[in-house]
Amino acid sequence: MRVAIAGAGLAGLSCAKYLAQAGHIPLVYEARDVLGGKVAAWKDEDGDWYETGLHIFFGAYPNMLQLFHELGIEDRLQWKSHSMIFNQPEEPGTYSRFDFPDLPAPLNGVAAILSNNDMLTWPEKVSFGLGLVPAMLRGQPYVEDCDQQSWTEWLRAHNIPERVNDEVFIAMSKALNFIGPNEISSTVLLTALNRFLQEKNGSKMAFLDGAPPERLCEPIVEYIRSCGGEVYLESPLREINLKPDGSVDSFTIGGKKGGELKNIKADAYVSALPVDLFKLLVPNEWKEMEIFKKLKGLIGVPVINIHLWFDRKLTDIDHLLFSRSPLLSVYADMSITCKEYEDPDKSMLELVFAPAKDWISRSDDDIIKATMGELEKLFPMHFLGENQAKLRKYKVVKTPRSVYKAVPGCQQLRPSQRTPISNFFLTGDYTMQRYLASMEGAVLSGKLCSVAIDKSKDSIFQNNSEVETSGAEL
Repeated sequence: MRVAIAGAGLAGLSCAKYLAQAGHIPLVYEARDVLGGKVAAWKDEDGDWYETGLHIFFGAYPNMLQLFHELGIEDRLQWKSHSMIFNQPEEPGTYSRFDFPDLPAPLNGVAAILSNNDMLTWPEKVSFGLGLVPAMLRGQPYVEDCDQQSWTEWLRAHNIPERVNDEVFIAMSKALNFIGPNEISSTVLLTALNRFLQEKNGSKMAFLDGAPPERLCEPIVEYIRSCGGEVYLESPLREINLKPDGSVDSFTIGGKKGGELKNIKADAYVSALPVDLFKLLVPNEWKEMEIFKKLKGLIGVPVINIHLWFDRKLTDIDHLLFSRSPLLSVYADMSITCKEYEDPDKSMLELVFAPAKDWISRSDDDIIKATMGELEKLFPMHFLGENQAKLRKYKVVKTPRSVYKAVPGCQQLRPSQRTPISNFFLTGDYTMQRYLASMEGAVLSGKLCSVAIDKSKDSIFQNNSEVETSGAEL
Protein backbone atom coordinates (compact mmCIF):
# COMPACT_ATOMS: atom_id res chain seq x y z
CA MET A 1 0.00 0.00 0.00
CA ARG A 2 1.33 3.45 -0.96
CA VAL A 3 1.06 6.03 1.82
CA ALA A 4 1.68 9.75 1.23
CA ILE A 5 2.97 11.56 4.35
CA ALA A 6 3.23 15.35 4.59
CA GLY A 7 6.05 16.34 6.95
CA ALA A 8 9.51 14.89 7.68
CA GLY A 9 9.75 15.67 11.37
CA LEU A 10 10.19 12.86 13.86
CA ALA A 11 6.49 11.97 13.71
CA GLY A 12 6.38 11.72 9.91
CA LEU A 13 9.68 9.86 9.65
CA SER A 14 8.74 7.49 12.46
CA CYS A 15 5.39 6.76 10.80
CA ALA A 16 7.13 6.11 7.49
CA LYS A 17 9.77 3.89 9.10
CA TYR A 18 7.20 1.62 10.73
CA LEU A 19 5.01 1.54 7.63
CA ALA A 20 8.04 0.45 5.59
CA GLN A 21 8.82 -2.16 8.21
CA ALA A 22 5.26 -3.51 7.82
CA GLY A 23 5.71 -3.83 4.05
CA HIS A 24 4.06 -0.62 2.85
CA ILE A 25 5.58 2.06 0.61
CA PRO A 26 5.75 5.44 2.39
CA LEU A 27 6.32 8.62 0.37
CA VAL A 28 7.30 11.52 2.64
CA TYR A 29 7.03 15.14 1.46
CA GLU A 30 8.84 17.85 3.45
CA ALA A 31 8.37 21.58 2.83
CA ARG A 32 11.84 22.66 3.93
CA ASP A 33 15.28 21.71 2.62
CA VAL A 34 16.19 20.04 5.92
CA LEU A 35 14.89 17.01 7.80
CA GLY A 36 13.66 16.99 11.36
CA GLY A 37 10.85 19.51 11.80
CA LYS A 38 11.20 20.68 15.40
CA VAL A 39 14.64 19.00 15.62
CA ALA A 40 15.95 20.65 12.44
CA ALA A 41 19.47 22.14 12.38
CA TRP A 42 21.64 24.07 9.96
CA LYS A 43 25.32 24.88 9.41
CA ASP A 44 26.52 28.48 9.39
CA GLU A 45 29.20 30.01 7.20
CA ASP A 46 31.90 28.70 9.57
CA GLY A 47 30.61 25.13 9.48
CA ASP A 48 29.13 25.35 13.00
CA TRP A 49 25.73 23.83 13.64
CA TYR A 50 22.79 25.70 15.12
CA GLU A 51 19.58 23.95 16.08
CA THR A 52 15.85 24.55 16.42
CA GLY A 53 15.97 23.52 20.07
CA LEU A 54 18.04 22.01 22.85
CA HIS A 55 17.09 18.35 22.50
CA ILE A 56 17.42 16.01 25.48
CA PHE A 57 16.76 12.26 25.41
CA PHE A 58 15.45 10.66 28.61
CA GLY A 59 15.61 7.13 29.91
CA ALA A 60 11.81 7.35 30.10
CA TYR A 61 11.63 7.48 26.27
CA PRO A 62 11.12 3.77 25.44
CA ASN A 63 9.90 4.28 21.89
CA MET A 64 12.73 6.64 21.02
CA LEU A 65 15.29 4.28 22.54
CA GLN A 66 13.75 1.36 20.65
CA LEU A 67 14.06 3.36 17.43
CA PHE A 68 17.77 3.99 18.09
CA HIS A 69 18.21 0.26 18.76
CA GLU A 70 16.39 -0.78 15.58
CA LEU A 71 18.51 1.60 13.51
CA GLY A 72 21.74 0.40 15.15
CA ILE A 73 22.73 3.89 16.30
CA GLU A 74 22.46 3.55 20.10
CA ASP A 75 26.10 4.63 20.45
CA ARG A 76 25.11 8.10 19.21
CA LEU A 77 23.41 8.84 22.53
CA GLN A 78 25.84 10.36 25.03
CA TRP A 79 24.45 9.53 28.47
CA LYS A 80 25.22 11.86 31.35
CA SER A 81 25.37 11.24 35.09
CA HIS A 82 21.97 10.51 36.60
CA SER A 83 21.43 13.99 38.02
CA MET A 84 19.38 17.14 37.69
CA ILE A 85 21.40 20.33 38.16
CA PHE A 86 19.99 23.79 38.96
CA ASN A 87 21.68 27.16 39.11
CA GLN A 88 21.36 28.95 42.43
CA PRO A 89 20.51 32.58 41.57
CA GLU A 90 20.95 33.66 45.17
CA GLU A 91 24.53 32.36 45.04
CA PRO A 92 25.78 33.21 41.52
CA GLY A 93 28.19 30.71 40.02
CA THR A 94 26.98 27.84 42.23
CA TYR A 95 24.71 24.85 41.56
CA SER A 96 22.33 22.59 43.41
CA ARG A 97 22.12 18.93 42.40
CA PHE A 98 19.61 16.12 42.66
CA ASP A 99 21.78 13.01 42.30
CA PHE A 100 19.97 9.70 41.74
CA PRO A 101 21.80 6.78 43.38
CA ASP A 102 21.96 3.28 41.90
CA LEU A 103 18.80 2.04 43.60
CA PRO A 104 15.49 0.69 42.24
CA ALA A 105 12.73 3.19 41.47
CA PRO A 106 11.18 5.00 43.26
CA LEU A 107 13.83 4.71 45.97
CA ASN A 108 16.47 6.43 43.84
CA GLY A 109 14.14 9.39 43.19
CA VAL A 110 13.17 9.66 46.83
CA ALA A 111 16.85 9.56 47.83
CA ALA A 112 17.69 12.27 45.27
CA ILE A 113 15.01 14.58 46.68
CA LEU A 114 15.79 13.90 50.33
CA SER A 115 19.53 14.38 49.89
CA ASN A 116 19.13 17.87 48.41
CA ASN A 117 18.90 20.43 51.19
CA ASP A 118 19.63 23.53 49.11
CA MET A 119 16.25 24.07 47.50
CA LEU A 120 13.50 22.46 49.59
CA THR A 121 12.95 22.25 53.33
CA TRP A 122 12.01 18.95 54.96
CA PRO A 123 8.35 19.98 55.48
CA GLU A 124 8.18 20.96 51.79
CA LYS A 125 9.66 17.63 50.74
CA VAL A 126 7.18 15.70 52.89
CA SER A 127 4.12 17.63 51.69
CA PHE A 128 5.21 17.32 48.06
CA GLY A 129 5.90 13.60 48.43
CA LEU A 130 2.46 13.00 49.93
CA GLY A 131 0.88 14.94 47.09
CA LEU A 132 2.47 12.60 44.55
CA VAL A 133 1.16 9.41 46.17
CA PRO A 134 -2.18 9.36 44.22
CA ALA A 135 -0.33 9.76 40.92
CA MET A 136 2.02 6.91 41.74
CA LEU A 137 -0.72 4.58 42.98
CA ARG A 138 -3.48 5.37 40.47
CA GLY A 139 -1.22 5.96 37.47
CA GLN A 140 -2.10 7.58 34.17
CA PRO A 141 -5.92 7.71 34.67
CA TYR A 142 -5.38 9.97 37.69
CA VAL A 143 -2.82 12.02 35.79
CA GLU A 144 -5.26 12.54 32.89
CA ASP A 145 -8.02 13.60 35.31
CA CYS A 146 -5.75 16.39 36.60
CA ASP A 147 -5.79 18.12 33.21
CA GLN A 148 -8.43 20.58 34.43
CA GLN A 149 -5.93 22.17 36.83
CA SER A 150 -2.79 24.14 36.22
CA TRP A 151 0.30 22.92 38.07
CA THR A 152 0.03 25.82 40.53
CA GLU A 153 -3.63 24.95 41.19
CA TRP A 154 -2.68 21.32 41.75
CA LEU A 155 -0.04 22.33 44.32
CA ARG A 156 -2.56 24.49 46.16
CA ALA A 157 -5.16 21.72 46.14
CA HIS A 158 -2.62 19.45 47.89
CA ASN A 159 -1.52 22.11 50.39
CA ILE A 160 1.99 22.15 48.97
CA PRO A 161 3.82 25.44 49.62
CA GLU A 162 4.10 27.64 46.55
CA ARG A 163 7.80 28.06 47.27
CA VAL A 164 8.17 24.56 45.75
CA ASN A 165 7.14 26.18 42.47
CA ASP A 166 9.66 28.96 42.83
CA GLU A 167 12.52 26.62 43.69
CA VAL A 168 11.93 23.74 41.25
CA PHE A 169 8.90 23.85 39.00
CA ILE A 170 9.14 27.21 37.29
CA ALA A 171 12.31 25.80 35.75
CA MET A 172 10.79 22.39 35.02
CA SER A 173 7.57 23.68 33.46
CA LYS A 174 9.52 26.01 31.17
CA ALA A 175 11.74 23.09 30.19
CA LEU A 176 8.76 20.85 29.40
CA ASN A 177 6.46 23.26 27.56
CA PHE A 178 8.14 26.70 27.52
CA ILE A 179 5.48 28.23 29.80
CA GLY A 180 5.20 28.79 33.54
CA PRO A 181 3.48 26.66 36.22
CA ASN A 182 0.51 29.04 36.40
CA GLU A 183 -0.32 28.15 32.79
CA ILE A 184 0.83 24.59 32.26
CA SER A 185 -1.57 21.67 32.78
CA SER A 186 -0.71 19.62 35.84
CA THR A 187 -1.00 16.55 33.59
CA VAL A 188 2.30 17.50 31.94
CA LEU A 189 4.30 17.73 35.16
CA LEU A 190 2.64 14.67 36.70
CA THR A 191 3.31 12.59 33.58
CA ALA A 192 7.01 13.48 33.73
CA LEU A 193 7.27 12.96 37.50
CA ASN A 194 5.47 9.63 37.29
CA ARG A 195 7.93 8.35 34.70
CA PHE A 196 10.91 9.73 36.60
CA LEU A 197 9.81 8.15 39.87
CA GLN A 198 8.56 4.80 38.56
CA GLU A 199 11.43 3.97 36.17
CA LYS A 200 14.95 3.60 37.53
CA ASN A 201 16.58 5.48 34.66
CA GLY A 202 13.52 7.53 33.72
CA SER A 203 15.14 10.89 34.48
CA LYS A 204 18.57 9.99 33.17
CA MET A 205 19.51 12.27 30.26
CA ALA A 206 21.47 11.92 27.04
CA PHE A 207 22.62 14.29 24.32
CA LEU A 208 22.87 13.26 20.69
CA ASP A 209 26.51 13.20 19.51
CA GLY A 210 25.79 15.64 16.66
CA ALA A 211 23.10 17.48 14.75
CA PRO A 212 19.72 15.64 14.73
CA PRO A 213 19.12 15.82 10.95
CA GLU A 214 22.37 13.93 10.28
CA ARG A 215 22.72 11.74 13.35
CA LEU A 216 19.07 10.68 13.81
CA CYS A 217 16.90 11.62 10.82
CA GLU A 218 19.24 10.47 8.03
CA PRO A 219 19.41 6.87 9.35
CA ILE A 220 15.59 6.77 9.35
CA VAL A 221 15.53 8.02 5.76
CA GLU A 222 18.11 5.40 4.76
CA TYR A 223 15.91 2.68 6.26
CA ILE A 224 12.80 4.02 4.48
CA ARG A 225 14.62 4.06 1.13
CA SER A 226 16.05 0.59 1.67
CA CYS A 227 12.46 -0.69 1.90
CA GLY A 228 11.33 1.03 -1.30
CA GLY A 229 9.97 4.25 0.21
CA GLU A 230 11.15 7.79 -0.51
CA VAL A 231 11.60 11.17 1.20
CA TYR A 232 11.37 14.40 -0.82
CA LEU A 233 12.61 17.76 0.46
CA GLU A 234 11.33 21.18 -0.66
CA SER A 235 7.98 19.58 -1.41
CA PRO A 236 5.31 21.35 0.69
CA LEU A 237 1.74 20.15 0.95
CA ARG A 238 -0.45 22.78 -0.70
CA GLU A 239 -3.89 21.23 -0.73
CA ILE A 240 -5.78 18.11 0.33
CA ASN A 241 -8.03 17.14 -2.59
CA LEU A 242 -11.19 15.16 -1.88
CA LYS A 243 -13.26 12.53 -3.64
CA PRO A 244 -17.06 12.91 -3.83
CA ASP A 245 -17.44 10.78 -0.69
CA GLY A 246 -15.19 13.13 1.31
CA SER A 247 -12.17 10.84 1.44
CA VAL A 248 -8.79 11.99 0.11
CA ASP A 249 -8.23 11.81 -3.63
CA SER A 250 -4.71 13.28 -3.70
CA PHE A 251 -2.20 15.66 -2.14
CA THR A 252 -1.17 18.72 -4.13
CA ILE A 253 2.56 18.99 -3.52
CA GLY A 254 5.25 21.45 -4.58
CA GLY A 255 5.22 24.90 -6.11
CA LYS A 256 8.21 26.03 -4.07
CA LYS A 257 10.63 28.50 -5.71
CA GLY A 258 8.52 28.52 -8.86
CA GLY A 259 8.43 24.74 -9.16
CA GLU A 260 5.45 22.93 -10.63
CA LEU A 261 2.56 21.62 -8.58
CA LYS A 262 1.93 17.88 -8.62
CA ASN A 263 -1.07 15.85 -7.54
CA ILE A 264 0.23 12.83 -5.63
CA LYS A 265 -2.06 9.83 -5.45
CA ALA A 266 -1.72 7.10 -2.84
CA ASP A 267 -3.86 4.54 -1.04
CA ALA A 268 -3.67 6.34 2.30
CA TYR A 269 -2.65 9.85 3.37
CA VAL A 270 -1.10 11.26 6.54
CA SER A 271 -0.62 14.75 7.89
CA ALA A 272 2.56 14.86 9.95
CA LEU A 273 2.50 18.66 9.97
CA PRO A 274 2.54 20.78 13.14
CA VAL A 275 -1.01 21.36 14.31
CA ASP A 276 -0.98 25.08 13.43
CA LEU A 277 0.04 24.37 9.82
CA PHE A 278 -2.40 21.50 9.44
CA LYS A 279 -5.33 23.67 10.58
CA LEU A 280 -4.68 25.94 7.60
CA LEU A 281 -5.04 23.02 5.19
CA VAL A 282 -8.14 21.30 6.58
CA PRO A 283 -10.63 21.08 3.65
CA ASN A 284 -13.84 23.08 4.11
CA GLU A 285 -15.85 19.86 3.90
CA TRP A 286 -14.16 18.58 7.06
CA LYS A 287 -14.15 21.68 9.21
CA GLU A 288 -17.39 20.95 11.07
CA MET A 289 -16.30 17.45 12.08
CA GLU A 290 -15.69 17.32 15.82
CA ILE A 291 -12.14 15.99 15.55
CA PHE A 292 -11.08 18.95 13.40
CA LYS A 293 -13.15 21.60 15.22
CA LYS A 294 -11.35 20.76 18.45
CA LEU A 295 -7.98 21.53 16.88
CA LYS A 296 -8.80 25.24 17.15
CA GLY A 297 -7.95 24.99 20.85
CA LEU A 298 -4.46 23.57 20.20
CA ILE A 299 -2.12 26.49 19.57
CA GLY A 300 1.64 26.32 19.25
CA VAL A 301 3.75 28.08 21.87
CA PRO A 302 6.54 30.47 20.74
CA VAL A 303 10.10 29.33 21.42
CA ILE A 304 13.48 30.98 20.96
CA ASN A 305 16.68 28.92 20.85
CA ILE A 306 19.98 30.78 21.26
CA HIS A 307 23.57 29.79 20.44
CA LEU A 308 26.45 31.78 21.91
CA TRP A 309 30.07 31.13 20.97
CA PHE A 310 32.62 32.48 23.52
CA ASP A 311 36.39 32.91 23.48
CA ARG A 312 36.90 30.75 26.59
CA LYS A 313 35.34 28.06 28.74
CA LEU A 314 32.51 29.22 31.00
CA THR A 315 31.80 25.91 32.72
CA ASP A 316 33.15 22.36 32.93
CA ILE A 317 29.76 20.74 33.60
CA ASP A 318 28.91 17.97 31.13
CA HIS A 319 25.14 18.10 31.60
CA LEU A 320 21.87 19.94 31.07
CA LEU A 321 21.47 22.88 33.43
CA PHE A 322 18.26 24.47 34.71
CA SER A 323 19.02 28.19 34.85
CA ARG A 324 16.19 29.25 37.22
CA SER A 325 16.37 32.56 35.35
CA PRO A 326 13.20 34.57 34.62
CA LEU A 327 14.12 34.69 30.91
CA LEU A 328 16.03 31.47 30.32
CA SER A 329 14.82 27.90 30.70
CA VAL A 330 17.56 25.31 30.27
CA TYR A 331 21.01 25.48 28.74
CA ALA A 332 24.13 23.41 28.14
CA ASP A 333 27.70 23.98 27.05
CA MET A 334 27.51 22.01 23.81
CA SER A 335 31.29 22.18 23.42
CA ILE A 336 31.35 19.70 26.33
CA THR A 337 28.10 17.76 26.09
CA CYS A 338 28.11 16.99 22.33
CA LYS A 339 30.92 15.14 20.58
CA GLU A 340 30.57 16.89 17.20
CA TYR A 341 30.56 20.36 18.80
CA GLU A 342 33.51 19.62 21.08
CA ASP A 343 36.02 22.42 21.74
CA PRO A 344 38.60 22.06 24.55
CA ASP A 345 39.26 25.80 24.82
CA LYS A 346 36.02 27.67 24.06
CA SER A 347 32.36 27.39 25.05
CA MET A 348 29.27 27.25 22.87
CA LEU A 349 26.23 27.70 25.07
CA GLU A 350 22.88 26.61 23.70
CA LEU A 351 20.03 28.18 25.65
CA VAL A 352 16.23 28.10 25.54
CA PHE A 353 14.67 31.54 25.97
CA ALA A 354 11.28 31.02 27.64
CA PRO A 355 8.57 32.08 28.01
CA ALA A 356 9.08 33.77 24.64
CA LYS A 357 5.67 35.30 23.84
CA ASP A 358 6.80 38.82 24.73
CA TRP A 359 10.11 38.42 22.89
CA ILE A 360 9.38 36.52 19.69
CA SER A 361 8.86 39.76 17.73
CA ARG A 362 11.85 41.53 19.26
CA SER A 363 15.12 41.92 17.37
CA ASP A 364 17.96 39.42 17.71
CA ASP A 365 20.08 42.16 19.25
CA ASP A 366 17.49 42.80 21.97
CA ILE A 367 17.24 39.09 22.74
CA ILE A 368 21.02 38.66 22.92
CA LYS A 369 21.37 41.72 25.15
CA ALA A 370 18.77 40.33 27.57
CA THR A 371 20.40 36.89 27.48
CA MET A 372 23.84 38.30 28.23
CA GLY A 373 22.32 40.19 31.15
CA GLU A 374 21.08 36.90 32.59
CA LEU A 375 24.43 35.20 31.99
CA GLU A 376 26.18 37.95 33.94
CA LYS A 377 24.09 36.84 36.91
CA LEU A 378 24.81 33.14 36.35
CA PHE A 379 28.55 33.54 35.63
CA PRO A 380 29.61 36.82 37.25
CA MET A 381 33.24 35.72 37.41
CA HIS A 382 33.38 35.64 33.58
CA PHE A 383 31.43 38.76 32.68
CA LEU A 384 32.21 41.33 35.36
CA GLY A 385 35.48 43.08 36.11
CA GLU A 386 38.63 42.78 34.05
CA ASN A 387 39.41 40.11 31.44
CA GLN A 388 35.76 39.45 30.61
CA ALA A 389 34.70 36.58 28.36
CA LYS A 390 34.00 37.80 24.83
CA LEU A 391 31.07 36.75 22.69
CA ARG A 392 32.53 35.70 19.32
CA LYS A 393 29.23 35.19 17.47
CA TYR A 394 25.62 34.16 18.01
CA LYS A 395 22.61 32.62 16.30
CA VAL A 396 18.98 33.15 17.30
CA VAL A 397 16.41 30.63 16.04
CA LYS A 398 12.80 31.72 16.47
CA THR A 399 9.88 29.32 16.23
CA PRO A 400 6.67 31.38 16.46
CA ARG A 401 4.53 28.23 16.84
CA SER A 402 6.30 25.22 18.30
CA VAL A 403 4.70 22.41 20.34
CA TYR A 404 1.10 22.99 21.37
CA LYS A 405 0.65 25.06 24.49
CA ALA A 406 -0.35 22.46 27.09
CA VAL A 407 -2.79 24.50 29.17
CA PRO A 408 -5.56 22.89 31.27
CA GLY A 409 -8.27 21.27 29.18
CA CYS A 410 -6.08 20.46 26.18
CA GLN A 411 -6.12 16.71 26.66
CA GLN A 412 -9.74 16.45 25.49
CA LEU A 413 -8.86 18.42 22.35
CA ARG A 414 -6.11 16.11 21.14
CA PRO A 415 -7.14 13.88 18.21
CA SER A 416 -6.43 10.22 17.73
CA GLN A 417 -4.23 9.12 14.83
CA ARG A 418 -7.27 7.61 13.11
CA THR A 419 -9.80 10.10 11.74
CA PRO A 420 -13.40 9.68 10.47
CA ILE A 421 -11.95 9.96 6.95
CA SER A 422 -11.42 6.40 5.75
CA ASN A 423 -8.02 6.96 4.14
CA PHE A 424 -6.68 9.93 6.12
CA PHE A 425 -4.63 9.80 9.31
CA LEU A 426 -2.82 12.16 11.68
CA THR A 427 0.51 11.98 13.42
CA GLY A 428 2.42 14.50 15.52
CA ASP A 429 3.16 15.03 19.17
CA TYR A 430 -0.16 16.90 19.51
CA THR A 431 -2.11 13.72 18.70
CA MET A 432 -3.21 11.57 21.62
CA GLN A 433 -0.45 9.51 23.23
CA ARG A 434 0.88 9.33 26.76
CA TYR A 435 4.11 11.30 26.28
CA LEU A 436 2.58 14.66 25.40
CA ALA A 437 4.51 17.26 23.36
CA SER A 438 8.00 15.79 23.16
CA MET A 439 10.35 13.89 20.87
CA GLU A 440 9.13 10.68 22.48
CA GLY A 441 5.55 11.76 21.84
CA ALA A 442 6.33 12.43 18.19
CA VAL A 443 7.95 9.02 17.68
CA LEU A 444 5.18 7.21 19.54
CA SER A 445 2.49 9.03 17.56
CA GLY A 446 4.19 7.98 14.32
CA LYS A 447 4.29 4.38 15.46
CA LEU A 448 0.62 4.47 16.52
CA CYS A 449 -0.33 6.05 13.19
CA SER A 450 1.46 3.32 11.24
CA VAL A 451 -0.37 0.66 13.25
CA ALA A 452 -3.72 2.35 12.59
CA ILE A 453 -3.00 2.48 8.85
CA ASP A 454 -1.86 -1.14 8.70
CA LYS A 455 -4.97 -2.31 10.55
CA SER A 456 -7.14 -0.31 8.14
CA LYS A 457 -5.55 -1.55 4.92
CA ASP A 458 -8.41 -3.91 4.00
CA SER A 459 -11.10 -1.27 4.51
CA ILE A 460 -8.98 1.32 2.66
CA PHE A 461 -8.66 -0.94 -0.37
CA GLN A 462 -12.37 -1.75 -0.20
CA ASN A 463 -13.42 1.92 0.03
CA ASN A 464 -11.07 2.92 -2.77
CA SER A 465 -12.47 0.14 -4.94
CA GLU A 466 -16.08 1.14 -4.20
CA VAL A 467 -15.41 4.79 -5.06
CA GLU A 468 -13.71 3.82 -8.34
CA THR A 469 -16.58 1.49 -9.22
CA SER A 470 -19.15 4.17 -8.39
CA GLY A 471 -17.27 6.67 -10.53
CA ALA A 472 -17.13 4.24 -13.46
CA GLU A 473 -20.87 3.65 -13.32
CA LEU A 474 -21.53 7.37 -13.37
